[in-house]
Amino acid sequence: MKAFGLNRSELHTRLGLAEGVVFPRVPGIEATGVVAAAPGGEFAPGQQVMTMMGGMGRVFDGGYAEYTCVPAEQVIPFTSSLDWAVLGAVPEMLQTAYGSLTVGLDFQPGETLLIRGGTSSVGMAAAILARQRGMTVLSTTRNPAKADALKADHVLIDDGDVATQVRRIYPDGVDKALELVGTPTLPDTLRCLRVHGVACFTGMLSNEWLVRDFYPIGYLPRGVRLSAYGGEADDLPAAVLQGFLDAVAAGSAVVPVSRVYALEEIAEAHADMEANRATGKLVVSMRRENPNER
Repeated sequence: MKAFGLNRSELHTRLGLAEGVVFPRVPGIEATGVVAAAPGGEFAPGQQVMTMMGGMGRVFDGGYAEYTCVPAEQVIPFTSSLDWAVLGAVPEMLQTAYGSLTVGLDFQPGETLLIRGGTSSVGMAAAILARQRGMTVLSTTRNPAKADALKADHVLIDDGDVATQVRRIYPDGVDKALELVGTPTLPDTLRCLRVHGVACFTGMLSNEWLVRDFYPIGYLPRGVRLSAYGGEADDLPAAVLQGFLDAVAAGSAVVPVSRVYALEEIAEAHADMEANRATGKLVVSMRRENPNER
């Protein structure tokens, strides 16, 4: 193991909010490093790989360790000379962003996309992927000081009524919306969409994900569609991963790393995640070669 990113899923586990976790357990739903051994011969020792999901940190030990053992089918090989701290930020962030856009939203060139929770790592990755696809991106943040960090065509300050702001720009509403905050903002996000527009519920930055007393006719605006995404490693093709890493190396894409921690700083990293102090991804590096400035 060389590095791993932090995720809200692990925060939910620590707070006792996650279901299906078998204790005792090493948390961590993703990991990046090199193969130490592959008993089935699927990968050569030393091969650079990423892994995510598939029960990591829940039903078997996850990425918060120097070594992790996972099923070979959820391992994705790659080749890159990027710093491990950068690579460690990629797996779950890219898989979730790509899966939400493809499976959840079926995103197409020329469409308009609202990202609710734009300063999250998934939100920033989704904006990069969407703009590469030729979409027009609107991203939200509650903190005006973070607006400049967003790679979007339109940055909206989330005051709870984003729909009014969206419809000033697009009176008929946007084509697609990616909900990363959770159920508290979902009704307003749905009001941002045009008739036959699609919202994908993916994130739970608010730690709230249940819609109580859900009555679809009363909850969903007329003609608006709601989907959801929660995927696995096989939703991220190796070619997409490699292409993204190559784009980062070429300077045409950016991995939004907020801060890099050493393993012994994991408690501080979780505190920063819980307090929403990050703009982008928090990463733990086993050998912190390029720590962020404090």
